[in-house]
Amino acid sequence: MDAWQGADGEREFAERVRALLTDDALTLQPSMAPYPAIRRRGVAERRRRVAAAGAALVTLAVAPVGAYALGGADRGGEGASPAVSATASRSPVPTASATPSGPSGPATDGQLLDGVTRESAVSMLEDCLGSDLGRGPHQGLGVAGEYRILLAMRSTGDSNSPGNGHFVVAARDDAARTRVICTVKDGEVAGVNSGGVAEGPPDQGPVVPDINALKLYAQSAMDRGNWKLPFRWGSIGLVDPSVARVTVSYGDGETRPAVLDHGWYIATGELDQQVTRAPRIKGYDAAGELVYDSDRDKYYMAELP
Repeated sequence: MDAWQGADGEREFAERVRALLTDDALTLQPSMAPYPAIRRRGVAERRRRVAAAGAALVTLAVAPVGAYALGGADRGGEGASPAVSATASRSPVPTASATPSGPSGPATDGQLLDGVTRESAVSMLEDCLGSDLGRGPHQGLGVAGEYRILLAMRSTGDSNSPGNGHFVVAARDDAARTRVICTVKDGEVAGVNSGGVAEGPPDQGPVVPDINALKLYAQSAMDRGNWKLPFRWGSIGLVDPSVARVTVSYGDGETRPAVLDHGWYIATGELDQQVTRAPRIKGYDAAGELVYDSDRDKYYMAELP
């Protein structure tokens, strides 16, 4: 009898212990992990590692070398630009492992006109590539860090695109030599023009004017005979390494030496009267021999529309 009572007592004690443990398990809850603090520490650590890795990669990149100075006298408060150098500089082969942090260029301060600074040109290019216009019908344009700024200047509104603003021209050093012309008005991206300039005919010459950059040197055909003046213009295109010098004349008959910037020529000026013929471009080799004349180029549109 005592044995049975002892067994019952042990069972009763065990049940009470289990009940107490169950109550404790329901009552005591573990404290929440400090997720916000942990996340902040994790984000900070990742940023530190990315910054360290980026700094290491940047040291591997080769800085591009400048080329020519922008020549020619500009009216309307623009002073004469420095003289053109005698020898063109060529772009070094980019480092494949380097991560682009921002656009390079331009080669000279004279390629930034009408109060545009390099910082504002970079900002406009970034806005352009990141806009709906840059991401939509122009897929594959990449990011600003892949580009070289060639030219930034004011844009004159016309019947086709009212309102003044600014152009920013930049190019990417890829096989197609992708070029973008960004139009910014009142702080908003108003247009994106892009194309592969290298995609030309097999018999193209050593100088290849960008015929799709008509907006840089002409106003709308609807305004023929009624241009808004004075008119800032620009002429751009590709140049072969064999070309040592490029000149551009437009409207007033003045011949301007163009900048040679990493395989591109860039020339600018200002018109005080409307014209009917496009800029005339000439290219010369190192010996001074004429190797290209746009008047003899069957692909160049010498007459404005």
